Amino acid sequence: MRVLIAGILGGLVFFAWGAVAHMLLPLGEMGARAPQNEDAALSALSANLGKKAGIYYLPYIDTPGMKDEAVSNAFRAKSAASPYAYVIWQPKPTGEDPMDMRRELGLQALTDVSLGVLLAWVLSLVAGGMGQRMVSATVVGVLASLASHVPYWNWYRFPSDWLVGQMVEVVAGFFLAGLVAAWWLGRGRSRSRGRL
Repeated sequence: MRVLIAGILGGLVFFAWGAVAHMLLPLGEMGARAPQNEDAALSALSANLGKKAGIYYLPYIDTPGMKDEAVSNAFRAKSAASPYAYVIWQPKPTGEDPMDMRRELGLQALTDVSLGVLLAWVLSLVAGGMGQRMVSATVVGVLASLASHVPYWNWYRFPSDWLVGQMVEVVAGFFLAGLVAAWWLGRGRSRSRGRL
């Protein structure tokens, strides 16, 4: 029960930190840019990406094309002379109000609490005290960020300022969640020792 409570508290802190990072600090907006002509861009995308939702790379080459010398050479030449885009495409309006984020916030809170419980469980396995647990939580945050954000920067050319913002948000979130979870875990342990 001690680990579960530590995890819930840590997850709620992680969720609150995400709100601060996105609503009060520039971390959530780093790398985001407004298009010069949004209507023209949407119109061009609608006319050329089609009706299937997905992730589109521009210019594009598939795996069989990479093995074909003529296709890969043409892709190299086109890529050298063209801009690059990574587009998450939802062609059909969903009819949902994009400013009503209750569903997304609920899912994020559930995700963050689940993350907090897993982090608390990992921290409960750390033999040391508060300091070792804090270092462990921070290292877990660095690992999570390296595994999830760096590949987008490396392979899909996400902007460097986006990478910095995301990494700061995630590592700081793990640090803060770990701080609360480690405190609760230590508190519970010292109380149980006092009872013995």
